[in-house]
Amino acid sequence: MFKYDSPPGIGQIVHVNKGRDTGVYAVVIHRLDEKFVLIADGERRKFDRPKKKNIQHLTSCDYVSPEVQNSISETGRVTNGKLRYAVRTFVHEILEV
Repeated sequence: MFKYDSPPGIGQIVHVNKGRDTGVYAVVIHRLDEKFVLIADGERRKFDRPKKKNIQHLTSCDYVSPEVQNSISETGRVTNGKLRYAVRTFVHEILEV
């Protein structure tokens, strides 16, 4: 898995390291400030009820979902199906290589 230290951007895949969702991959859907982001995965965490996470409790992966990024920039929303697709694509195609 590719990791880097810059703060995660919208559409970026992150790995949760602390809290109830430990071990889960999710997508950043909104940046609240320099310290906090909102994440969702489309399954347990839907777009309408995202999880507020401290970026210190996340590991940023070097993968940004263009579908999620474009949808949020154009409409301000993204479907849960696109979130699930982004996470599934990352896990199956990027991690298993």
